[in-house]
Amino acid sequence: MIASVALIFAFFFIALAIVIVAMSFKIVPQQRAGIVERLGKYRTTLDSGPHLIVPFLDRLKYVIDQREQVVSFPPQDVITEDNLTVSIDTVIYFTVNNPVSATYEIVNYIEAIHQLTMTTLRNIIGGMTLEHALTGRDQINRTLGAELDAATSRWGIKVSRVELKSIDPPATIIDAMEKQMRAERDRRAAILTAEGERQSAILTAEGQKQSQILTAEGEKQAAILSAEGEKQAAILKAQGEGRAIETVFQAIHNGNPDQKLLSYQYLQTLPKIAGGENASTWIIPAELTKALGTLGGAIGTIPVDGGGSKKPVDLDEEVVVPSTIDTSEAVEEALEAAKLAENPGTPVAGGEAPPPPRQA
Repeated sequence: MIASVALIFAFFFIALAIVIVAMSFKIVPQQRAGIVERLGKYRTTLDSGPHLIVPFLDRLKYVIDQREQVVSFPPQDVITEDNLTVSIDTVIYFTVNNPVSATYEIVNYIEAIHQLTMTTLRNIIGGMTLEHALTGRDQINRTLGAELDAATSRWGIKVSRVELKSIDPPATIIDAMEKQMRAERDRRAAILTAEGERQSAILTAEGQKQSQILTAEGEKQAAILSAEGEKQAAILKAQGEGRAIETVFQAIHNGNPDQKLLSYQYLQTLPKIAGGENASTWIIPAELTKALGTLGGAIGTIPVDGGGSKKPVDLDEEVVVPSTIDTSEAVEEALEAAKLAENPGTPVAGGEAPPPPRQA
């Protein structure tokens, strides 16, 4: 009986020792802080690692996470300065630097940060237009982060970063903005197209100008070369004709022809004259035949070998006809007859009108 009671007490004391040891030995995880209260009053803060506390008097009341925490709040409707309602959702990055203040200065610091974020965001967005709010996210983030950090510092919380996940205007505003941006893009495209066409027209006109200049320069050079060629051709032709006349004249001079030969050559020439395009009718003035007869009579008085010179005649040297053979009058009459043949209505040197021409 006594042994049984002793055994019961032994088990009781062993169990009590285990409970006391369990209540005295506490382990705080890494990057955590343990808040210890003694009889309901703050006593100390335990760092990470194993710790011993007084059982039944001390109690590990809170374990505060000191790592950087991320809290995303649901979208909230905010009115801008130009009376447009936008939906904004935010993300807050914060760290608990003072576990004691975060435990005893505020009941729920997460909810407090949420409400503070919404009220501060309404104040900031309320002073901005929609366009400014959409383009000034960095400014909103910096302003909101500074306001939250100043407000939560007495709670032992450090707000390191604030981000706006989205700013959603109403559907009608989004549609109007899309139309505006489309019109702006169309305007820029039209400007770029017009600028490209202007540059193309300028380059085309410049190319045409250069082409015309080069064409005119080429035509000028071609005209110069053509004129030079015609000049050289005319010179060569004149030289050739001169040489031909010189040869014929020299041949006639060397041959010393008589009247019969001249008459025969004249008769040989008449068919060629009649063979022209407009040779259906041709006129021989009477004065021409008379002059030719006189010229032939004058030349006929010259003997066939009348002592004429047989040496070649220099065309540049003036030839003097002997005075014994007076052929000047016959030559003049022949020339006047030729002029009358060309202009039948022209009066002759003697003042009398010539007789009408005869048809052959």
